[in-house]
Amino acid sequence: MSDFWVNLYKFPRFLINVLIGFFLTTFKPIFKLLENKNNRFIFTIILMIIMMLSYKIIYLMTGIE
Repeated sequence: MSDFWVNLYKFPRFLINVLIGFFLTTFKPIFKLLENKNNRFIFTIILMIIMMLSYKIIYLMTGIE
């Protein structure tokens, strides 16, 4: 039974390591893409469009006036 508690105490550290690994492997190609100035501009424009669309969709879904 003591092995159970030892494993349970290790789980938060494991979860944090998995999340950090996920974000590192996800964002590394994006950071490599942003090294070029032309790609940085295009990425910024696309990100702004996604943010505006998300805002508009949530605004319309909630019916806030």
